[in-house]
Amino acid sequence: MKSRVIDLRSALERLREYPDQLIETDVEVEPKAQLSGIYRHVGAGGTVMRPTKEGPAMIFNKIKGHPGAKVAIGVLASRKRVATLLDCEPENLGRRLYECVDKSIPPVLTEKEPPCQEVVHKATEPDFDLYKLIPAPTNTPDDAGPYITLGMCYASHPDTGESDVTIHRLCVQGRDELSIFFTPGARHIGAMAERAEELGQRLPISISIGVDPAIEIGSCFEPPTTPLGYDELAIAGALRGEAVELCKCLTVDERAIANAEYVIEGEVIPHVRVQEDQNSGTGYAMPEFPGYTGPASNQCWLIKVTAVTHRQNPIMQTCIGPSEEHVSMAGIPTEASIIGMVEKAMPGKLQNVYCTSAGGGKYMAVLQFKKTVASDEGRQRQAALLAFSAFSELKNIFIVDEDVDCFDMNDVLWAMNTRFQGDTDVITIPGVRCHPLDPSNDPAFSPSIRDHGISCKTIFDCTVPFALKERFVRARFLEVDPEPWLKG
Repeated sequence: MKSRVIDLRSALERLREYPDQLIETDVEVEPKAQLSGIYRHVGAGGTVMRPTKEGPAMIFNKIKGHPGAKVAIGVLASRKRVATLLDCEPENLGRRLYECVDKSIPPVLTEKEPPCQEVVHKATEPDFDLYKLIPAPTNTPDDAGPYITLGMCYASHPDTGESDVTIHRLCVQGRDELSIFFTPGARHIGAMAERAEELGQRLPISISIGVDPAIEIGSCFEPPTTPLGYDELAIAGALRGEAVELCKCLTVDERAIANAEYVIEGEVIPHVRVQEDQNSGTGYAMPEFPGYTGPASNQCWLIKVTAVTHRQNPIMQTCIGPSEEHVSMAGIPTEASIIGMVEKAMPGKLQNVYCTSAGGGKYMAVLQFKKTVASDEGRQRQAALLAFSAFSELKNIFIVDEDVDCFDMNDVLWAMNTRFQGDTDVITIPGVRCHPLDPSNDPAFSPSIRDHGISCKTIFDCTVPFALKERFVRARFLEVDPEPWLKG
């Protein structure tokens, strides 16, 4: 019987039940560049520069400068591993998540002593120092500083009181200061901070680190599936069949995830912007999901930290920005949202969706579409347009037939080579807002691009015209169970 997953520790115990899914080391590691440099070879995958591969998650038990703390990395850096932790088949993750949007279970406030507050450090204490309290890795020698890459940021709207959880890049800037980067117009907590600034108020915020993977996946949903005012913790509740427990913060008027390993409490300061690399001067931020080290921003907001609480012997959880972990967290919720949108417009036609590793889970999607009648011809392109209209960060969409495995890019490229003609099956949509982290989305790259972050979106229709389907039947093999021949 599988162990129950309710937090990071039980998730790691679940992985221990499976071969080749988790390894631990007692060899001391330097968190600055070395830790990520090691895991790059072990299991990062994604858009990380080769050599890299998909491999097990890893726990570093001895962190230089942080006695008693551990670091876990790569917990979600495998679709198979995510499925194991969410009790689902890998190919059904998108549909499972979409079902949870409609069956959400809102979080609840616990009255029990929360595990995340077993140890308390307040910023008023003279020896308080984020650099010593948080074993946050610096992923590369070029990074602006130590980054918290898997912090579940939780805040409430100043007007409505409605709360939300999202993940942002957070850089340690001082003993009690963090910088936080809000992608313009893309995250709800950014909108909350902007409204608080208009009111001249500080925005209370909690940052929970090391939580149930269901929370990490659920927190990455975006509009229109989860509009402003929708608390994505409710999706995690539906995934587990029970509400996520929150606790009251000790120093700010906000809540945090009760069973987190670490919680950072603080306030987003209005009318203050931070140069992200002010301490390093490298000009860079950190490795981002497209595979490049992003430029340091001079428009990061400032969080004044008021406390750090944690469990006894806490486990810091981190990820490498361009790794397969980002593909899982960003891609699977996007798959769920595309499935839901297209299903409402044309029920039963979209068979599945895969937001690929090559696109970091955001830039590229493969839509598996089934044409059953002549009037379905053209609807596959409508499905792609629906996906584009809802998710601005999508850049390229491949459409394949139901006999093509959308999760196998070799099969997708096979369809492109045998069911696609460039002069008729490429549909381009120029001048559309996309993602600012794509370095090709810039006027310097192409004169057709008017502003940084604008892109030409492209559909590659690799489906067989309905009238020709009988001419494109794949070789049919005898269905045989090979197991008797493999036993010896």
